[in-house]
Amino acid sequence: MKTPVAAIRREIEVREAITFARFMELALYDPATGYYETGRDRVGCAGDFITSVSTGEMFGQLLAFQFADWLAGLPRFHGRLCLIEAGAHDGKLALDILRWLQRCRPELFTEIDYWILEPSIFRQSWQKETLKEFIPRVGWFLGFEDLKLKIPESKITGVIFSNELLDAFPVHRYGWSAGERKWFEWGVRWERDRFTWAQLNLLSPILSGLPADLLAVLPDGYSVEISPAAEHWWQQAAGILSDGKLVAIDYGFTSAEQFSPARIRGTLRAYRQHRLSDDLLAHPGDQDLTAHVNFSAIQKAGEDAGLVTEGICTQAQFLTRILAAARKEKSLADLTARQVRQFQTLTHPEHFGRAFQALVQSTPARVS
Repeated sequence: MKTPVAAIRREIEVREAITFARFMELALYDPATGYYETGRDRVGCAGDFITSVSTGEMFGQLLAFQFADWLAGLPRFHGRLCLIEAGAHDGKLALDILRWLQRCRPELFTEIDYWILEPSIFRQSWQKETLKEFIPRVGWFLGFEDLKLKIPESKITGVIFSNELLDAFPVHRYGWSAGERKWFEWGVRWERDRFTWAQLNLLSPILSGLPADLLAVLPDGYSVEISPAAEHWWQQAAGILSDGKLVAIDYGFTSAEQFSPARIRGTLRAYRQHRLSDDLLAHPGDQDLTAHVNFSAIQKAGEDAGLVTEGICTQAQFLTRILAAARKEKSLADLTARQVRQFQTLTHPEHFGRAFQALVQSTPARVS
């Protein structure tokens, strides 16, 4: 199997070293050889990791109920509402949502345009095969710029959401030198036929403003990750939303939790065949690279763009509230044994319930 090793080495030969963010970008998204571009199904028991979607259709059904409730209260923009999913992987979540809306909210279903933001042509083709029963109701765009070019009225009314997307944005990795009392950025170089870590003289403005009492207790070699790319993407999403909600479900925590002296190696991890690894530079293109989302930074990015935060809560809290409302309305009144097992997996603290967070932000007129 081809890997991004050659592409990464070429850049290092020109620059001597590259940031870890660039290494991560090439390892995951190189169009020819990146981890997400090789045609393998990475999710599920046969892949490298599992997601809330891979547990079954219950996750999509719960989200569909919540989205329907939000969409029903929005004004129609030229008679249409938008449901935009970013990073739809194989399209299975979209399929679960659309099937539930078609079955349980048929009138609303006819008013909804379901759009997928997907920069990968390969993944678009995969999603189109999964969602062929709903084409042409589903539309695809490479990103927000592509959407603006193709849709004259670039401001949309509806819900923009992502599930396990923000954790896959490239991150810059920084280290703390306790002796020198300064931060440095971790880069990557090629030495002795392998990728190795290198210290770069680059610094994030965010880190330069940390309080002195926190820096005093950070151990030498403490590492932390920052993702300007994820924050920028969130601001783009906020900027295109005229009326509605912006939602992210992912694993992560607040800034206060991120800068914990006990978390000396940061949150960057590699996953391969369901095995967790700290060797982030090994097997580029053949292992997933991911870092916890700093929801405080994402929240601030949305608020700086004019959105209002409705709340951040665990996935367990988020889904439990949705299920309670759905059962009261009798939309999901009688759960099958299979659905009960799925819900338990989605909300149990040892599975997805505690590690995953849900952030909901709204346009100012739509706080509920």
